[in-house]
Amino acid sequence: MTSNHTDCHYCLQSLRGRKYALREENAYCVTCYDSLFANPCEECKQPIECDSKDLAYKGRHWHEGCFKCAKCSHSLVEKPFAAKDELLLCTECYSDEYSSKCFHCQKTIMPGSRKIEFKGSSWHESCFVCQYCRQPLGTKPLITKDNENYCVPCFEKQFAHHCYSCKKVITSGGVTYRDQPWHKECFVCAGCKTQLSGQRFISKDEYPYCVDCFSKLYAKKCAACKKLITALGGAKFISFEERQWHGECFNCAKCSVSLVGQGFLTRQDDVLCHECGSA
Repeated sequence: MTSNHTDCHYCLQSLRGRKYALREENAYCVTCYDSLFANPCEECKQPIECDSKDLAYKGRHWHEGCFKCAKCSHSLVEKPFAAKDELLLCTECYSDEYSSKCFHCQKTIMPGSRKIEFKGSSWHESCFVCQYCRQPLGTKPLITKDNENYCVPCFEKQFAHHCYSCKKVITSGGVTYRDQPWHKECFVCAGCKTQLSGQRFISKDEYPYCVDCFSKLYAKKCAACKKLITALGGAKFISFEERQWHGECFNCAKCSVSLVGQGFLTRQDDVLCHECGSA
């Protein structure tokens, strides 16, 4: 001890044979040092004397014995901890109180560990997997069904409909025909290949036809007016010996009276009412 440290810098009392503390190269007796410089403990509010260990965090100070978790009171000395609303918490208490819980396993996602955020919920990275193949989904495209997540290939294998025509997966929309799913672009007229989705069509031998193609291919011609009989809209027609008539065209060839629901006679290609046919 040099001559500069023989007396307390504050009270000027001799330091010979006494403990003292140095501050900015000046020596102080313990009593003066504690009264002048000791920090108050954040927990017990008592000064942290020079012979005690002073633990500091963000401008606040604690006795070594006071540096504890605010919830479980376990010592935080040389242990990881977290701060919340000016309270110090051990990692276990902080996780229980504030950390997210995994949507899948319901266990805490520990601070610092990787997690996935999806639809407002948090997941352990290891829990965020395809429900079918169990492979990690990460940031891959996925599809959710009944609160379970699937990678796109597995979802298509398990749930997706396949087009009756092209056999490929229908990812959205589609048309149902004869209890079978079709892509809208695949549901076309068997004759001219025009898309039929949202259009009127007629079925023939399990195939759909637009009205024009069906009429050209299959509709009969009226024996009277020679126009096609399509039967669309519930129109009535009369058939007799391989000939057909529109309901409104089935009239007596001589007097033009309607023969629908009436008896009639034939003479060569004509149909006649009984009166005209007997004349």
